[in-house]
Amino acid sequence: MAGVLAIALMAPAPIVPEYVALGDSYASGAGAGSYVDGSCRRSSNAYPALRGKDFLSFRFVACTGATTKSVTSQVKAITPATTLVTITIGGNDLGFVDVMTTCTLNGDRSCEKRVAKARGFTRDQLPARLDATYAAIRNAAPRAELVVLGYPRLFTPNDKCRTLSKRKRQALNDAADELSEVTAAAAKRAGARYVDVREAFADHGVCSGEPWINALVSPTQDSYHPAKAGQFAYFEALTG
Repeated sequence: MAGVLAIALMAPAPIVPEYVALGDSYASGAGAGSYVDGSCRRSSNAYPALRGKDFLSFRFVACTGATTKSVTSQVKAITPATTLVTITIGGNDLGFVDVMTTCTLNGDRSCEKRVAKARGFTRDQLPARLDATYAAIRNAAPRAELVVLGYPRLFTPNDKCRTLSKRKRQALNDAADELSEVTAAAAKRAGARYVDVREAFADHGVCSGEPWINALVSPTQDSYHPAKAGQFAYFEALTG
């Protein structure tokens, strides 16, 4: 009996499942309202907040404006108890805000030129940045499940949207496709699960009959980001 008691005392305490949510504004929930953190625009409607309800320990550190370089500070939130890490990152590296500003305020050619520049960055520089980001997460939590969630296409084809011309919408959607492919490949190299949300949003882009993505709104930082319904779609894709 004494031996059994000694073994019991030596056994490590069970690990409480912990979820750490990293990433940019698409992960923080900018555009979805009900903000619990104004500077980072973390929303209680964001997919991490919805998923976090199932964990005894939840660390929500995603922040609007984050890039693959700045997200390294978020990685510090990971602990030995972390069992799940999710992340959406990369859009700000290729200049998401500048791309959308250019396409909103200028003509088709200027938009297509800026999008082409972003796509070049996506192909040539983003893969290495994503590899480094995922490696940092793996080093911090080698046994945790890593789930990478991508970005949706912003527009539903043939939605007769007056916000941007058809050429602009097509250029932006094509860029979203390339970003998704590059991110999926990087996630695979890291041994992570990739969640592609493009099909989930296929009929719910800006200007669609039932949009899940904000158009140009006030405050402008919420523009072209998932609304509450869009974040719920992310949550369903993550847990489905």
